Amino acid sequence: MLLADVAAASDDVASASARLAKVDRIAALLTRVAADGEARPVAVTVSWLSGELPQRQIGVGRAALRSLPSPTVTPTLTVAGVDGRFTEIGAVAGPGSQARRADLLRELFTAATHSEQTFLRRLLTGELRQGALAGVMADAVARAAGVAAAEVRRAAMLAGDLPAVAAAVLTEGPAAVAGFRLRVGQPVGPMLAQTAGGVTDALERLGGTAIFEAKLDGARVQIHRTGSDVSVYTRSLDDVTHRLPEVVEVVRALPATDLIADAEAIALRADGRPHPFQVTAARFGRKDPRDLGPLSVFFFDLLHVDGRDLLDLPTDERIAALDTIVPATQRVDRIVTADAEAAQSFLDRTLAAGHEGVMAKSPTAPYEAGRRGAGWLKVKPVHTLDLVVLAVEWGSGRRTGKLSNIHLGARDPDSDGFVMLGKTFKGMTDAMLAWQTERFRALQVGDDDGWVVTVQPVQVVEIAFDGVQRSSRYPGGVALRFARVLRYRHDKTPDQADTIDMVRTFLG
Repeated sequence: MLLADVAAASDDVASASARLAKVDRIAALLTRVAADGEARPVAVTVSWLSGELPQRQIGVGRAALRSLPSPTVTPTLTVAGVDGRFTEIGAVAGPGSQARRADLLRELFTAATHSEQTFLRRLLTGELRQGALAGVMADAVARAAGVAAAEVRRAAMLAGDLPAVAAAVLTEGPAAVAGFRLRVGQPVGPMLAQTAGGVTDALERLGGTAIFEAKLDGARVQIHRTGSDVSVYTRSLDDVTHRLPEVVEVVRALPATDLIADAEAIALRADGRPHPFQVTAARFGRKDPRDLGPLSVFFFDLLHVDGRDLLDLPTDERIAALDTIVPATQRVDRIVTADAEAAQSFLDRTLAAGHEGVMAKSPTAPYEAGRRGAGWLKVKPVHTLDLVVLAVEWGSGRRTGKLSNIHLGARDPDSDGFVMLGKTFKGMTDAMLAWQTERFRALQVGDDDGWVVTVQPVQVVEIAFDGVQRSSRYPGGVALRFARVLRYRHDKTPDQADTIDMVRTFLG
């Protein structure tokens, strides 16, 4: 299969507004890819169209893609060939590795057509947003394989890997879907939560009674144990077992032989309050954790214990099973209530303890692994800042031709300038995209490099965010977490924007 075919399908999916049209186009492509009977190209194509690399990270950033060679005219690159080149680039290490990666990347882009270059650049920078989210992709795989969509989604949930499921059912046949089962040691896609406007909203949406749990400001982990063998995975299913030895020790002490559990790992101060999230995150980024402080672990769900799968049981039964093997000191705080005042009091106490908010869970909901189910709702306060737009990036997919991703700056009173805090394209409506494209083109400063448009720092925007973390990526040493646009503030001037000192107060 040629890369050009995948790039063309990506463009078609991006331009299609109807979900069914997206599904049909992807299914048609996957049918062609699978015709050769090889599993890897199918898995790679599904990963790419989902905006991901099978290799995850290969050491190629935006800077390496700013200056590209002239494209070729005739497409010759294949899916297998490009996949192999990405693996080769990712394996480069040692002295001279940066130059070697640049050479390999240049060779790849020299052999690519204009449309292929565009596709590859967006894929490598995480900008391939075309509407082929997990639900659409699962439906497309099901359509191409002649399998019920629900069966594909459940198999992907249990495998934690939709590309692997696609490769199996499209090359081995529909019966292959039955081979994907919950297995200890094989991470599954975690259940995710929707957002509620408050505890009263959460109670109403969950039928009047809910399990409220403290939402800790740590890192979610999925824990597997078989005998004395313990594996710990991140929310994105990366294996971090060797980086969290104290978590392994806690799990080995539990009175169970086999288990799969959901938990939160978090760095706590001596007084029990959480360190800033960045302290916890640092442990996940270090190969040798011995020079950093310890992490605590708190469990909140149980998916399997001693040969018994609990996925399809209601939440209250899973929690009851959890309580029989995990001591209260190692469980997330929770209450069960139908009283909004009691729920609000629990939320207030949780926030006062330094945590993010609460999770509200339906007592009767099963564990919908890999999905953002309606049975889990998150409730947490929204922080806002008034910031200034410093630059804007051209969009891709359905945002092609629109200025989309905005660069956010806080005011620096010491220099009369602005300090960049990060970027976001979240929260933008179609009307907002159209307006800001016209607005920022009028404010453009200097040349447009085809990717980033620098603008006069005069437009104030109100940004909602979940928190602030330390970051070496930006000059102010901090970055916003989960930033999204609320509205443009036409009533404010840049000198009324929030300062970098104000932003740093959120570090805690």
